[in-house]
Amino acid sequence: MNIEQQQSEHAQDVIAIDNLAKSYGPTRAVDRSSWSVARGELLGFLGPNGAGKTTTLRILLGLLKADSGQATVFGLDSWRDSTEIRRRVGYLPGDVRLYDHLTGMQTARFAARVRGIPKLGAAERLAERFQFDLTKRVREYSKGMRQKLGLIVAMLHEPELLILDEPTDALDPLMQQAVHDELRQVTAAGRTVLFSSHSLPEVETLCESVVILRAGSVIASCKVGSLRRDALQKISLRFMESADTAALRATAPAGLMIESCDDSVLRGRWKGELATLLAWITRHPVDELVLQKPDLEDLFLAYYGAGNSNTARNRSHDTEGM
Repeated sequence: MNIEQQQSEHAQDVIAIDNLAKSYGPTRAVDRSSWSVARGELLGFLGPNGAGKTTTLRILLGLLKADSGQATVFGLDSWRDSTEIRRRVGYLPGDVRLYDHLTGMQTARFAARVRGIPKLGAAERLAERFQFDLTKRVREYSKGMRQKLGLIVAMLHEPELLILDEPTDALDPLMQQAVHDELRQVTAAGRTVLFSSHSLPEVETLCESVVILRAGSVIASCKVGSLRRDALQKISLRFMESADTAALRATAPAGLMIESCDDSVLRGRWKGELATLLAWITRHPVDELVLQKPDLEDLFLAYYGAGNSNTARNRSHDTEGM
């Protein structure tokens, strides 16, 4: 594909990453990643700590230079045009750092002046929405309160693109929901959000699409619905009476992977239609059934198995398109 074709293909993409790589000495932090974010999309950027998420975000903002590959934001080169990109982006880093001697209001005013914004209407609205006291000095805020102030600073200029690195870290569930509601309003207005997280349940609740990294590589780029179809659920069955272990294993449906089974308890993982599982369960004297949503580690196991990076890379191209 030539350059003109690539530009046409990504004309509607706010972010486009092509074969991006970055190393720190012998450690490959980002390993030939390729993915994109469409305008108006709320995309979850998933991966465990150390997967390469923060490095990728810093490259997008021009804070780091990639070793190879290309990263563009608004069609602009993330390194050469970083000043113009940052003017149009709101960014919340994973480690929020603020001036301790300023109050919340002074911090917001400083950020607004830098952005050329004469009024603080958006900041005041967000402070009310997040139940945030702007009068205290930063040094008096808890970690969660600093996180709220960081969000206000990132969002007060109503940017075309929000890049948020684990924005709900240290927030209680009610405030997490408030942040989620605000981000949905951002995309409803046609703006774009890249939401980095290591929490699969949160991303499932909030995002339309996901990109998942492991050890610097993209192992999935898909709609959230694809995650649900491919994920394994943990299952625990407790029987009312002693069960025939051999019979249970022999008759178990194809989607049930039994990890342990004694006289009264079966534990394993399930993938498939719930009706199939329930039809099998009703043939046995079951006293208790527990199905647990998968966490991020379970999802990786469901997609690829531990350490199977080549399969992961291949599967990322076969998932449902974004």
